[in-house]
Amino acid sequence: MNLRRPNANEATGTTNRSRDVVPMSGLCTKCVDGCKGACEIWLSSFRGREVLYPGPFGEITAGAEKNYPVDYSHLNIQGYARGAKGFPEGVEANPDTAVFQDVDTRTEYGWDIKVPMRVPIFTGALGSTEIARANWEHFAIGAAIAGITLVCGENVCGVDPRLELDHNGKISRSPEMDRRIETYRKFHDKYGELLVQLNVEDTRLGTAEYVSSKHNLETIELKWGQGAKCIGGEIKVNSLERALQLKSRGYIVLPDPTLPEVQAAFRDGAIKEFERHSRLGFISREGFLEEVDRLRDIGFKRVTLKTGAYSAVELAMALRYSAEAKIDLLTIDGAPGGTGMSPWPMMNEWGIPTFYIEALAYRFAGRLRERGIRVPDIAIAGGFSDEANVFKAIAMGSPYVRAVCMGRALMIPGMVGKNIQKWLAAGELPRSVSKYGNSVGEIFVCYEELREKYPDRIDEIPLGALGIYTYTQKFRTGLQQIMAGSRNFSLKMISRNDLMALTEEAEAVSGIPYVMNAYRDAAEAILDS
Repeated sequence: MNLRRPNANEATGTTNRSRDVVPMSGLCTKCVDGCKGACEIWLSSFRGREVLYPGPFGEITAGAEKNYPVDYSHLNIQGYARGAKGFPEGVEANPDTAVFQDVDTRTEYGWDIKVPMRVPIFTGALGSTEIARANWEHFAIGAAIAGITLVCGENVCGVDPRLELDHNGKISRSPEMDRRIETYRKFHDKYGELLVQLNVEDTRLGTAEYVSSKHNLETIELKWGQGAKCIGGEIKVNSLERALQLKSRGYIVLPDPTLPEVQAAFRDGAIKEFERHSRLGFISREGFLEEVDRLRDIGFKRVTLKTGAYSAVELAMALRYSAEAKIDLLTIDGAPGGTGMSPWPMMNEWGIPTFYIEALAYRFAGRLRERGIRVPDIAIAGGFSDEANVFKAIAMGSPYVRAVCMGRALMIPGMVGKNIQKWLAAGELPRSVSKYGNSVGEIFVCYEELREKYPDRIDEIPLGALGIYTYTQKFRTGLQQIMAGSRNFSLKMISRNDLMALTEEAEAVSGIPYVMNAYRDAAEAILDS
């Protein structure tokens, strides 16, 4: 069985001419001389490297198509007819008190200084891609009012068109970073936080020093990688001047905009865009510990780490080094992840998938714990979009996993709300929306709730933010229902015992008991009593 069909996908704007396709290669079974397109090989013949990336850049997000042998759908959640774990002290659990709307979905992370969140999800790294920049107001305010953490990703300062550097080549002013931090803080309360990521170029430019000194930011995140790719961050720019600017700031820009032949090809219209790439990092225990100490000396109260779907060796390094450095949150991002711009072949074919990498992380964390080593709080990322699978990830990784990092699933509500705002202003609501009403109050079920909470500021909340808030409220309610059914009235009570594996292969990978064996001894004890 082939787990994906290469050579044609909507993400790259390609398709097969024939309905009959060779499974392994993705080639039409009959390739015709004179074909007018448009598989990936056909398009690559004259557009070359452009076909590596989903597009159009800045307008889409993309998720890989590979169908892995085992994923979270191979687990089911146990339900029980008795008990109530995590019930408030002093209150008796009974049918009148154990109601699902009272389930506590809050979580927290941090080594010493904890960060609480209203629900156990937070945004993935919204960095230098155009889709993150253009929608930031919706994402930031939405995360703030929802009470979840927002990650401001890598390279935001480095790509800021109005960036100013001092005589040492360090950041002295970054209006785009200022905007991002200030937007989140406008509506932030005690739940969640904004943290900024660092990669190689960010470190060289002095991003950590800038956000600490100017904004007194409390948390910074080191980035080893992500699930969507095993190379550095990427964006596209469509002007020669911008490409030259980014190259002058130390980025890798391809094709090289300083070459005369490249400039000529751009003027002729053959080259329409340039790619900006970040450098690969190189990890060592000593270097990592030194960098964490340096960041704490700058003034950060918390240091977090995000790593990608690398081999088991790098996963072990992330866990062991994070434990030694007392990292406040380790986010493990499994393949395939989502992207604003990652190489499509790499997204589909590299890395340890999320289900497998969480299973490894659980085993590795247990091994450290057996040695008496405290394991940092963990978040799992890579392909999550609903409360059922978030519950499974938290249960499967219990007691180490505190939350799930979500990328595209938390971006979509922001973009939906933004577009509803545009359609309302233009008087062009599509039927899919207008069937619910023709005003904000009619369309968004949480509008009146927010107007009650922010009576004097409701007009400052963009509809994309309202979309994110509405989605998280649905998520919270759905999670409360699942938790109540499994008799977990507090998130911290969720455990691996609340899961069953539907296939023996899922049992072998995760260690979760196969459905026909789960609780079998206890059941047989009742039958034999």
